[in-house]
Amino acid sequence: MTLTLNLDNSAAESSTRRTLASLSLAVAKSKKIVVVTGAGISCSCGIPDFRSSDGLYALVKQQYPDVVLKGRDLFDASLFRDSTSTAVFYTFIAQLKQSIDKASPSPTHRFIKTLDSKRKLLRSYTQNIDGLEERAGLLGSASQNAKCTGKGKAKIRAKDVRNVQLHGDIHRVRCTFCSAEFPCIEEYVKSFDIGTAPDCPECTTRSAARQARSARALKVGTLRPAIVLYDEPHPLGDDIGSIQSTDITRKPDMLIIMGTSLKVHGFKKLVKDFAKTVRESAPPNYSPMKSPKGTKSWAGKVIFVNKSAPGSEWDGIIDYHVEGETDKWCEKVIEDWKKARPADWEVQTKLDATGGEEDFAGFKVMKEMTNATSAKPKAPKKAARENKPPAVEDIQPPKDTTTLSPPPSPSKRRNSGCHYSDGECSPSKKRASRGLEKLDFEGRGMLFGDATNIPDKEVDVEDVFGELVAEQVKGRPKSRAGGATMPRPAKQKVEVAMKLRESGRRTVAASRAARTM
Repeated sequence: MTLTLNLDNSAAESSTRRTLASLSLAVAKSKKIVVVTGAGISCSCGIPDFRSSDGLYALVKQQYPDVVLKGRDLFDASLFRDSTSTAVFYTFIAQLKQSIDKASPSPTHRFIKTLDSKRKLLRSYTQNIDGLEERAGLLGSASQNAKCTGKGKAKIRAKDVRNVQLHGDIHRVRCTFCSAEFPCIEEYVKSFDIGTAPDCPECTTRSAARQARSARALKVGTLRPAIVLYDEPHPLGDDIGSIQSTDITRKPDMLIIMGTSLKVHGFKKLVKDFAKTVRESAPPNYSPMKSPKGTKSWAGKVIFVNKSAPGSEWDGIIDYHVEGETDKWCEKVIEDWKKARPADWEVQTKLDATGGEEDFAGFKVMKEMTNATSAKPKAPKKAARENKPPAVEDIQPPKDTTTLSPPPSPSKRRNSGCHYSDGECSPSKKRASRGLEKLDFEGRGMLFGDATNIPDKEVDVEDVFGELVAEQVKGRPKSRAGGATMPRPAKQKVEVAMKLRESGRRTVAASRAARTM
């Protein structure tokens, strides 16, 4: 059930006064507040309303007396189908832009900024297109400073955005063809005031560049206000949905709704999602009529501040309806906050170690600290010596600071052929190693040895193959250019004496003629 509190009767009714004071204390104690605002928070800023006798609708009606458009039709995306309704829309936006430029932020805007400065604001969501929140110091989602410059899918930096502009910003314009955005300068406002749309400078530049190189000209789009109309998708819809999902997962502990009638479908869904999350943080068996003691009675509150009461569909969702102006309620919250928690508003300006309190408020020097070590006197500076080269006898030879490096570890030392000692290796390895100790590499049957890297020398054939083979190689006939051949060497005879077994047989000494070679 929603409890209604009349702000104007709070001075006469003590119960209303106590309940409003408890709401102010709940705001001061909350740490994650979500603020949702509508057009009602800007009425006190000097911006005329839409439906009064001197409102914006009446001003537009004077320029277009034959056109009949309702308020919703003036903000519907279907108006671009007709040139007359489009001209009326541009004129209306120009009048609204001129009124907004003369306005300044209201106490409600400054209250939201105060929540952000005290680190109690989780995020602000607004239906307004006036951009007064950014003038108060809250970076908006439609601002150029919030745009991403990287190559990712995100178009805005969600962490830096403090105010989500659900319906865009009237201070920016967007091309209907290339979707490029630009600031809404005075030249564009004058063009909108007469019912015409200026050309897009981006499209104009690209088309002129093609025509300069004798190419076909491109289509040039027109500029329109960068606001979101009814039945029109939001250009930053994905980013805003991601921000909302992130804020819901962070579990806000209070929801404040100000200056809106809660009749737009998409806006109602956003408020209900946040209200459901906030009420989950409320203590069990919580009721706005009586607060349980010993629990966090300030947590989980949904507060609606508006002149008109919410509809019946909000029963069980909104806890408190503060009937009155938003500026008056925000000023009362700040006043009660300062009385209940003055420490939250103390600002340190200067610290004085002498213990005086007149230079700063709320701080007191409890103990004076003295330096543990006394300052040492500075040594006198030595007289600067004249820059002269040193004498020869003063020059000392450099000391030999080279040291022998330690021997390498046993695992890195160069080992011999076998890493076993004579007492450890097997007998077969002992014989093999002893027989090959004094042989050179050629005697061992090895092709390469220590002489591998020695420069090549003339090889003596007789040393390698022996005298007999050398004679055969030298005595082999060679062909000459003239066709003559070398004579063959003379045949040699070899006598072989064989000794037979000495048995009962005769000993025969035979001399045989050897085969001729």
